[in-house]
Amino acid sequence: MGAVVTAVSRDEGHHFSKPTRDSIRLLAGLGVEGDAHLGVTVKHRSRVAQDPTQPNLRQVHLIHAELHDELRAAGHQVAPGEMGENVTTRGVDLLGLPVGTLLRLGDAAVVEVTGLRNPCVQIDNFQAGLLKRVLRRDEAGNLVRLAGIMGVVREGGEIRPGDEITVELPAEPHRPLDRV
Repeated sequence: MGAVVTAVSRDEGHHFSKPTRDSIRLLAGLGVEGDAHLGVTVKHRSRVAQDPTQPNLRQVHLIHAELHDELRAAGHQVAPGEMGENVTTRGVDLLGLPVGTLLRLGDAAVVEVTGLRNPCVQIDNFQAGLLKRVLRRDEAGNLVRLAGIMGVVREGGEIRPGDEITVELPAEPHRPLDRV
């Protein structure tokens, strides 16, 4: 099986979880139509408080369904959209992609990968102990973020569960993902 969209979610309000939908529409340069994080400038409350004029590099949040599988195996009950993602994927190593990767979702939509989601304490407010599952240290002591990736919409379009995902890597040298 190739890379595929398994669920799509959006929420008009600033809530941690987002309800799943039959489809969502991505708008070029803005994000997910009808989502609280839609816009050219930052919409995440902590970032708005720092500088509301920052560009919105977090228009679309993607999480791999394999993370949900891992979390369920560890005793957490996590379903698509509950960790705040707009797009749940399967079959693509999101965390291994370099900055600038283009993800073609369905027939028309294109999301450019900008970086890693930086999970915060809200994740433990959703489910106790979840933060330590998605934010770890490697053998060298480096912080490893597992809670998905962020991107900006380069080409709009409607996406729905079952849509194929095509990955287009940027020209080398590749720049590894960091938090955005």
